[in-house]
Amino acid sequence: MSKVEFEKRDRIAYVTINRPEAKNAIDKDVHLGLCEAWEEISRDDSVDVAILTGSGDAFCAGMDLKTHVPEFVGAGPRKLLDWAELGLGGLPRGYHHLAKPVIAAVNGWALAGGFELALSADIRIASERAQFGSFEARRGFHHADGGVARLVNFCGVGVALDMLLTADPIDAHRALAINLVSRVVPHDDLMSTAERVAASILRNDQEAVRSAKATVLDMVGRSLDDQLYRECIAGYTLMADNPRVTPRLESFYEKTDRGRVGDNKTPL
Repeated sequence: MSKVEFEKRDRIAYVTINRPEAKNAIDKDVHLGLCEAWEEISRDDSVDVAILTGSGDAFCAGMDLKTHVPEFVGAGPRKLLDWAELGLGGLPRGYHHLAKPVIAAVNGWALAGGFELALSADIRIASERAQFGSFEARRGFHHADGGVARLVNFCGVGVALDMLLTADPIDAHRALAINLVSRVVPHDDLMSTAERVAASILRNDQEAVRSAKATVLDMVGRSLDDQLYRECIAGYTLMADNPRVTPRLESFYEKTDRGRVGDNKTPL
């Protein structure tokens, strides 16, 4: 059985880490399987959204401490530089500019590198059973695949320092309060909720979705004036050049656009 299950259905790619006996820890096979999945998603025009989750009671426990971590203890600069191009599981760094949205359906423990993997998704939905933790300081190191950067960017310096320095876990409701996840749902509703979010994304013009994602990522670390300029150029260029704007406006005027609510409600 594959350690990374990959399925495509109705424009959605489902990526499931499948090492439940090891809490879905990332060994070499999982790392390569995830990288292959992101590459396939990036190339396949029939896929527009991905949902990432774990099998069993964990999302991902991070880098396999027995088979993966020892490779980097005492490693030289060449090995570290080679690794830095991709990162654990690919999505945190090597594929972090993947044009298509990725939803993390966090079903249980998301620890260390697994926490970084969840952070690298565009939208995080947590089961009420989910737990998040940066435990690396207990082992003598800290995040190196985007965990520090994304914690600071998403949650602020105070939260990042608290989680990184204490190495204590937080539950799903605390994660929601600090803006780490966008919603917490009953465990049995996790995948159906992720699919509903995916359906909301799929009703939209995908060029607009991808431009919005790229523009958000381009905002990080820039001055307000620079952000406003880049948003203006990206948004108005898309509006001027996208041939689907006019027919989508017509469906709005005719009250037939997908996902409309109220008196003229239409299904996704």
